[in-house]
Amino acid sequence: MLTAILLGFLFAIFLVFTGKFFRGKFAVISSLIPISLFAYFLSFISQISNGEIVTQKINWIPSFGVDLTFKLDGLSLLFALMITGVGSLVFLYTSAYLKGHKYLDRFYGYLSLFMAAMLGLVLSDNLMSMFIFWELTSISSFFLIGFNNDAKDSRKSALTALGITGIGGLLLLGGAVLLGYMTGTYEISEMLSQTDLIQSHPYYALAVILIFAAAFTKSAQFPFHFWLPGAMKAPTPVSTYLHSATMVKAGVYLLFRLSPVLGGSELWHTTLIVFGAITMLYSAIHILFRTDLKGILAYSTISALGILVFLIGIGTQAALIAAAVFIIVHALYKASLFLITGIIDHETKTRDITKLAGLRKVLMPVAIAGFIAALISGGVPPTLGFVGKDLIYEATLGSQYAIILTALAVITKILLFYGGFVAGVKPFTGKLPQKFEKIHMPSPLMWIPPLLMVILGLVFGLLPSLIESAFAKPITQVMFENPENFQLKLWHGFNTVLGLSAITIIIGTVMYFIIKPTYAKENFIQKLDFIAPKDLMLKGSTAFEKFGKLWTNFFQNGYLRDYVGIVVAVIIGLISFLLLPNFQLRLDYSSLEDVTVYEIAIILMMFAAIVFTVFTNSRLAAVASMGIVGFSFSLLFLFYSAPDLAMTQFSVDTLTVILFVLVLYKLPKYLKMTKRKSRMKHGALAVVFGSLMTLLVLSVLQEPKNNEITKYYAENAYKLAHGKNIVNVILVDFRGIDTMIEISVLIVAALGVFGLLKLRLRPKDKIK
Repeated sequence: MLTAILLGFLFAIFLVFTGKFFRGKFAVISSLIPISLFAYFLSFISQISNGEIVTQKINWIPSFGVDLTFKLDGLSLLFALMITGVGSLVFLYTSAYLKGHKYLDRFYGYLSLFMAAMLGLVLSDNLMSMFIFWELTSISSFFLIGFNNDAKDSRKSALTALGITGIGGLLLLGGAVLLGYMTGTYEISEMLSQTDLIQSHPYYALAVILIFAAAFTKSAQFPFHFWLPGAMKAPTPVSTYLHSATMVKAGVYLLFRLSPVLGGSELWHTTLIVFGAITMLYSAIHILFRTDLKGILAYSTISALGILVFLIGIGTQAALIAAAVFIIVHALYKASLFLITGIIDHETKTRDITKLAGLRKVLMPVAIAGFIAALISGGVPPTLGFVGKDLIYEATLGSQYAIILTALAVITKILLFYGGFVAGVKPFTGKLPQKFEKIHMPSPLMWIPPLLMVILGLVFGLLPSLIESAFAKPITQVMFENPENFQLKLWHGFNTVLGLSAITIIIGTVMYFIIKPTYAKENFIQKLDFIAPKDLMLKGSTAFEKFGKLWTNFFQNGYLRDYVGIVVAVIIGLISFLLLPNFQLRLDYSSLEDVTVYEIAIILMMFAAIVFTVFTNSRLAAVASMGIVGFSFSLLFLFYSAPDLAMTQFSVDTLTVILFVLVLYKLPKYLKMTKRKSRMKHGALAVVFGSLMTLLVLSVLQEPKNNEITKYYAENAYKLAHGKNIVNVILVDFRGIDTMIEISVLIVAALGVFGLLKLRLRPKDKIK
C-alpha cells in the first residue's frame, strides 16, 4: 500500500522533469497512474468482502509511537476506490478540458499530489501519519484551487480554503495528541479496545471537540461551510475531484473511522446530529437562490455532507449503512454534474442557469448524462439514489426523535431533488438560444466520464447487492462487533418509507416546474450576507488584523532599546513571580572572604565606567567605557585564581570593542540623546533587573551544595577525555556539540559583520 501511495508523489516529481511531454497529445497517458491504482484496489474486493483486513506496518519513529501503519478494510477500500476511480475519469477529462494549457503538466502534478495524500489519509491507521497526509491534502488543494493564480478571486479562495482547513489540521493534531496521551498509542485499531477508558477520561470531551472541529472545517459544516462555494473559482476538474468525491469527504471519513472509538456518548451523537441537520437544511435552502451552476452544485454538496454527518450522528447500523451507500450515490451523481457543468461552461462560456436552455439539440449525450444524474440525485427508481434515499428515511424513522429527524431529512431531500434537476435537466430543455446553435460536441474524453458514472448509478440501483457485498457489509463489520444481518433491495414493498419517497419526488417535481432561478432571489439572499458566517468571520478577522497592527506598532516601533527593554521587563516579571513570593535570604557571612582594597578599586572603576557610559553622548566613548567594564571583570577573575576565564573575558571584550568601533566608524560621532523620561524608564528597568539578579545569585549561594556532578567530571575528565583542566574538558568533550554550535554562531556573525564592512552601495541604491 505504501508503494501505491508513493506512486502519486513520484509521478508529481517525474512531471517536474518531463512536464513538456504531458502538455500536448500525450497528456491522456497520465491517466494510467490513477487507472492502475484503481485496478490495484479493485483486486482487494473479494478479500475484503470475505471479512479480511489487509495491513502493512513500517517503522518510522517508534520511540514516539509514530509508524506508517496502513489498513485496508471495507471503509478504507470504499474511499480508495472512490479516490482512484473518480480520479481516473478526472485525469481523462482534464486532458481535453485543459488541452493546450501552458501549465497542464503542473496541474497534473497537483492532482497527483492530492490523490496520493488522500490515499495516505484513508489508508492510515496511525493518527499522526493520518495528520501528515491530512495536511498534505490541504496544501495540494491550495495549489489546485488557486491554479488560475492570475485571478484575484482564485487566490483569495485558495487562501480562504487553506486557512480554514489548515486550522482544522492543527486541531486534528491536538485531538490526536490527546487520544495518544489517553491510550498510550496512536494506532486507531489499538484504541478500539480502550473505548471505555477513553470515554471515562477527563479529557474525552476536549478530544471530541477537537476532532469535530477538524472534521467540520474539512467537510464544510456550518459555520465553516463558506470556503467551499468560494473554491468553485477553481477549474471544473478540481471542483469535481476535490469538492464532490474526495477532499470534502475527508472529515466524514474521520468521523466514520473514529465513531467506534469515540461514539456512544451523548456529546458525540447530539453534536453531530445538530450540526449535520443545520448544515444540510441551511445549504439546501441556499440552492433556491442561486443562478450559477457551480454555486447550485456547491451548496448541494454542502447539504449532502451535512446529511452524512447527520447519519453518523444517529449512529445506528441502519444510519451508517445509509451513510456508506449515500457516499457512493453522491460521488456518482455529483461528480457527473460537475463534469457536465464544465462541458456547458467550456462550450457556451457561461454557467448562468437563466441563460441556458435547449442544449440537448447540440449536446445530446451530455443531456442524457445530465438527466440520469438528476434522477440519481432525486432518488428516482430504479437508480441507486432511490436505494440511498430509502435507507436515509429508514435510519431516521428508527432513531430516537423519529418525526423531527425524518421531517428534516425529507425537506432536505426535496430541495436536493430540485437542485439536481435544475443543474442536470434545465440547461438541456426548452428552446435553444440562437447564440448556442453553432455549439459542437466536445471531445469524447469529456462526455464519456460523466456518462460512465451515471450508468454505474443505474447498474448499482438495479443490482444493489453489488454494493451490499463489496462495501456495506464489510463496513458494518468494521463499525460493529456483532452487526445485524441486512439486505439492500430496490423494492421493499408498500410502506412508510415508500410513501415518504413518493412525497419527495412529487413535491420536488412540482418545485422544479414552479420555482425558477432568478437574479431577484439571488439579490435578496445577498442582502442577508451581513449575518452570514462568512461575513461575521471576515469582520472578526478584520478586527483582529487592526488589533495586530496596534499591538505590533506599539511593541515593534523600530527602536532597539525598546525591544531590549520589553525583553528585560518580561524577564523581571517572570523572575519576580517565581522568586519573590517565598524568598527568604539567610546568608552565612562567616563563609565570605574579606573584601580587599583591590576589589574595592576595581568595583569603583567599573561603577565610574558604567556612569560614564550612561551619560556620555559619544558613541565611541561609550564603547570604550564598556570595554573598561569588561576588562575589570577580567581582573576580578585573575584575583580569584581563574586565569583561563580572565583570558577568555579579555579576548572577548577586546574583540567586541574592535568590532563596535569598526561598525560605528561610518556612523555620526555623537548620539542624539533620548528624552529624559525614556532614559529614566530604562534606567529604572536596569536597576530593578540588576537587583533581581543579585537576589537570585544570593539565593543560589544559600542553597546546599550538591557535588555529584563535580565529582563525576573530576573522576572522568582524565579517564574519558584525557584532560586535566576540567573546564576545558567540559567545553571541548562533554559539551562538544554545544561548543561547536556556539563557535558556528560566532563565525556566522563575524562573516555578517565583515560583509557589512565591505559593502559598497552604488549612489542610486543608497536610501537618502
